Amino acid sequence: MRGDNPNPRHVSRMTRDTLALVLAGGRGSRLHELTDWRAKPALYFGGKYRIIDFPLSNCINSGIRRIGVLTQYKAHSLIRHLGRGWGFFKNELGEFVDVLPASQRHSDAWYQGTADAIYQNLDIIRAQRPKYVLVLSGDHVYKMDYGLMLAEHVASGAEMTVSCLEVPVEEAAGAFGVMKVDETNRVIGFEEKPANPSIIPGSDNLTLASMGNYVFNTDFLFEVLRADAKTEGSSRDFGNDIIPSIIESHNVHAFPFRDEQTSERAYWRDVGTLDSFWTANMELIQTVPPLNMYDEDWPLWTYQEQLPPAKFVFDEESRCGFATESMVSGGCIISGAKVRHSVLFSNVLIEEHSEVNHSVILPDVHIGRNVTLNKVIVDRKVVLEDGFEAGLNHDQDRERGFRVTAQGIVLITRGMLGQEEGSA
Repeated sequence: MRGDNPNPRHVSRMTRDTLALVLAGGRGSRLHELTDWRAKPALYFGGKYRIIDFPLSNCINSGIRRIGVLTQYKAHSLIRHLGRGWGFFKNELGEFVDVLPASQRHSDAWYQGTADAIYQNLDIIRAQRPKYVLVLSGDHVYKMDYGLMLAEHVASGAEMTVSCLEVPVEEAAGAFGVMKVDETNRVIGFEEKPANPSIIPGSDNLTLASMGNYVFNTDFLFEVLRADAKTEGSSRDFGNDIIPSIIESHNVHAFPFRDEQTSERAYWRDVGTLDSFWTANMELIQTVPPLNMYDEDWPLWTYQEQLPPAKFVFDEESRCGFATESMVSGGCIISGAKVRHSVLFSNVLIEEHSEVNHSVILPDVHIGRNVTLNKVIVDRKVVLEDGFEAGLNHDQDRERGFRVTAQGIVLITRGMLGQEEGSA
């Protein structure tokens, strides 16, 4: 279907008939203290965004303007962000971003899994009467035209379509749910994090790893969720339970997510660990980054506080304020300090004679004089006193209660410094 350039008006009708449901209730426990006060989809990324902005921007750019965001774990900052940054929709035009918190609508339990989260909102889905339901993970960073997946879903005659990445077998082994497909990309098997993933027909070493994004015909979605709700022992999860139970009796299609320009594997990052979070942010400051956030044809939307431009002050030999190979957001002041190969979010103040290298500094951080940071993630609102050092001696970092990852990335939060926590 993609090669046939489907009629844009045909695709636009499908997107108007689609309700997107973004699963945004997860903690992201492998991010440790970085998600102690926020859900993973609310985590900051890329200098000014939050992770949830990426699937929401994909929806808008794909022409899908009926969106529900399902929240659960520590959702205050996520809900606040949605209200401030995504409240521009006009309900009178049939468009919205609604927050759907776990509220025990169909049982005494909170959301028990990805499938149960959708099941507990069936009445809300029914009221919208969509022809298709797009279920999205809310905690991945990527740009994707969902209209292409919808078009292929319809063209294939599928009842469910699973968005997949073509990844090397060794990368998928033990890490992803994997689709076994035939020559037409019909799913004929599903393996949850297998040691030896199935290979794509005609390929030597590629397999199809699930992205956690699905398209359903609405009536079929209702049918399978009701059946799963009655199944004893189910974990109420699309990957673990729904897909394995339907692939033999129903048409489930795999949609390989590829770059529209190159037809190669598209950019997609999980950022589910501290190392992957740091690495993905560092990728953005490359001269030609793998994720183009400057793409005028695919704008990224977010909430933007009204802030002055970043400022770099003092041009003296002993104290020069500058940043190289870095991203510096609004409200930042680099006052006689040096910033190299780093990402600074909004309202970061760095005072004189300090050096910040290969680091990710979240909003509202105050870095005092003569501070040295190397390969550090500093959480929001942290205050680093004069003379502070981190990332230079990992044994000392651990002794002071900082978390040091396998790749040598140091995480610093307010709680680790005895500063008041909260407000993520």
